[in-house]
Order: sequence, then structure tokens, then C-alpha cells
Amino acid sequence: MTVPAGQRAEGPSIARVYDYLLGGSHNFPPDQEAAAEFLARWPDARQTMRANRAFLGRAVTYLAAEAGIRQFLDIGSGIPTMGNVHEIAQYAAPGARVAYVDNEEVAVLHSRAILAANPNAIAVQADLRRPRELLGSPPLQTLLDFSQPVALLLVAVLHFFPDSDQPARLVAELRDAVAPGSYVVISHGTTDGQSSQVAEAMGHYNQTTAPFQPRSRAEIMAFFDGWEMINPGLVPVPQWRPDPPATPGDPPERIAAYGGAGLRR
Repeated sequence: MTVPAGQRAEGPSIARVYDYLLGGSHNFPPDQEAAAEFLARWPDARQTMRANRAFLGRAVTYLAAEAGIRQFLDIGSGIPTMGNVHEIAQYAAPGARVAYVDNEEVAVLHSRAILAANPNAIAVQADLRRPRELLGSPPLQTLLDFSQPVALLLVAVLHFFPDSDQPARLVAELRDAVAPGSYVVISHGTTDGQSSQVAEAMGHYNQTTAPFQPRSRAEIMAFFDGWEMINPGLVPVPQWRPDPPATPGDPPERIAAYGGAGLRR
């Protein structure tokens, strides 16, 4: 693939490693090497990441097709290549507007190249650690109307925020800034019920690629304080509104991630 202008492929990128593990093409040898080291420690990691991506797709379809949401703010979006939000949302609701936000320049540059021909989708570089600054970004203010409901997508991102960053406070600030009728979708890595191999792999990821803090179900539920949980609540990601008929496969509890959605009344 071509490196976007101004971006060199030196060292692994979180966004490109994730893209590679999903089977995407927006990655380079350093990303593939980092992914291979991760998979050597946790061979089933791809299943969890793909189950997480499928959860995102089902959540976006639900919000666009059933809940009537027409604005999506995907924070910590990475590179929107495999099962991306704008295609799913705009298929279910033509004209839906999607803003991708990431703090990695590489992810934003790739995203802008992908979205160049889409007038209702943008990519913005901003940091969730500064939610007011993020929401006040002029491109976001131009594309999204925050006086109307919006879907906040925090999918596979909060586990990159250690407790010292107070991620629950950051989610609460986002909640208080959006209109009633808005939704939040969260998925998060966990070691609940997992083998020691999973915890070791996540620890290696923490040391070599990015900070990574898996959390228990109870800890992840705390992010939904002030939101009304949508049925079926916070569950292993394959169990959140699975597409019928259910596809036989590994038991859902083998997937090392929880997912859920909440509504701001």
C-alpha cells in the first residue's frame, strides 16, 4: 500500500496492527511483525478482534436502522477499513454523518485518504483525554449538530486508558455534553474467565505497542453510569444482539471482550 503524504512507516502503529489482525491491507512490515509477536502469545486474538468488529457493525446497524440515529462520532477509530462505520451507517440510513476521531496522526491520514470522496464522513485528530476540546473541534462542529442525538462509539479504545487517566470521568464528560436521546457504545478488553496466556499477551502488548489495561465486567459497567443500558446489557461481544440465526462457533465467554450500549434519557 502507499504511505499517505507526510507519514513514514517506521515502527508499529496501534491502528495498523489492529487493521492487520482484522485482515485489512493498511499496514506495513513493522505492524505485521508486532502482530506476529502478539499472536505467538495469544493465537486466538484474531477471533476476539473480529468478534469485536462484528459487534461494532451490529451496534451501528441497530442505531441507524432501529434507533433513528443519524450522527455517529467514532472516538479512537483507528483506520476505517474493515467493517467501517460510515458504510454501515450510510447503508442503513443514507445521509448519515460520521466523524472519526483518533489521536494517532497515522490513523487520521489514512482515514482522510479513504474518505476523500465522502462528503458526510470526516477524520479528525484529537485526544479523548481532552473531551471538551475534542467536541469543540471546528470540523466536528461543522459536520455534527450536538443539539441533536449522536451515537458515541468508544469501541476497543478505553482499555488504552489506565486508571490514572480517569476514563470513567472522560466518558461522563462526553455524556453530559451530548443531547438527550444520544447513545454510547462501548467494548473493552477483559481477562475475565480467560487463561493466563491472554493476560500475558495483553501484558506484552502493554510493554511493546501501547498501554493496555484489561478490566473486569464490574469495572467496565462503571463507564455506563448515567446511561440507560440497552438490552441485553453488558455481555461478551458475540452475545450482543447476534445476527439470526446464531452461527455455531467458540463459546462466547472465550472472547476476551465485553460490549454494550447505553441511552441518555
